[in-house]
Amino acid sequence: MIRAIVDTQALRHNLARSRAAAPRASVMAVVKANAYGHGLVPAAVALSDTNAFAVARMEEGVALRNVGLRHPILLLEGVFDSAQLEAAGQRDFELVVHCAEQIELLRAYRGPARFRVWLKVDTGMNRLGFRVQDFESAWTALHSSPAVRDELRIMTHLSSADLRDSDKTPRQLAEFARLMRGRKAEVSIANSAGILAWPAAHREWIRPGLLLYGVSPFAGKRSSDFDLIPAMTLATQVIAVRQVSEGETVGYGDTWTARRPTTLAVAAVGYGDGYPRSVQSGTPVLINGRPYPLVGRVSMDMITLDVTDGPRPSVGDPVELWGKTLPVEQIAESAGTIPYELLCGVSQRVRLDVL
Repeated sequence: MIRAIVDTQALRHNLARSRAAAPRASVMAVVKANAYGHGLVPAAVALSDTNAFAVARMEEGVALRNVGLRHPILLLEGVFDSAQLEAAGQRDFELVVHCAEQIELLRAYRGPARFRVWLKVDTGMNRLGFRVQDFESAWTALHSSPAVRDELRIMTHLSSADLRDSDKTPRQLAEFARLMRGRKAEVSIANSAGILAWPAAHREWIRPGLLLYGVSPFAGKRSSDFDLIPAMTLATQVIAVRQVSEGETVGYGDTWTARRPTTLAVAAVGYGDGYPRSVQSGTPVLINGRPYPLVGRVSMDMITLDVTDGPRPSVGDPVELWGKTLPVEQIAESAGTIPYELLCGVSQRVRLDVL
């Protein structure tokens, strides 16, 4: 009944858009977290024109290898024990190295694999990566490890690229430039916001994530502002139409009261499917392509819509929660969250239809 419909042509269009934005860079398509809810394997297959893939964890990379994808695959979190390192070598995964313990794993490794390593430096995200003052010793240690291929690559992550007026990104880029002075290596800096807003971050490799799925990484902006096509439509149907009288309440907690005789449509979707409980009354939902306001609280399996001012819908009529016509960015704003959370939060009970 409820479906997440994924348009693979949209994925390919958005990949081309990322290339057009940074034409000199190679593309590492970020497909972690089940391709941001779009289905890891089908999304990766649709994006097979990319130069490489990036995933967060070993299991994601294994799933890509198991369907025959031979692209370079980068483990963004790296590995954390010798068994994972051995498995990464067997599958020819590339590794991010962001801490001393990972260097020690490589130095202790005695297997046949030689790893492509991306040395991560922390220029201000303060999450993963070597501090600038520790970078030289990490660089030297990795170069002396027989398990590491020559020509290390270097990466960092921008914390505020989506804030165009912030001085944080210029400071991070300047810090990184100082670090790279006199050093020759391929570099990756730009995430989706960096690709669209910060040309100085493009360098040799870009890492589009949200951009690939047709969603703006900037607050207050929509996919159409950047010639992106939303790849996911979250859709369901009407399961009931009913009347309430003036003064009656709707939903848990009696948070919405009818101020007139009201026609309600009930749609089969709720927070159990990933539609956020925090969306406010008045949030638009489409029935037969026409917007109607949500009223009352989102339940686990249902929402209610005030359809009094439009054509009376019928049971079975199509409902769109977000998609090409109703931007997920708008729903995220109503819910007080970000589009990433909505896309990644689509639950396992929602049927994934890949077109």
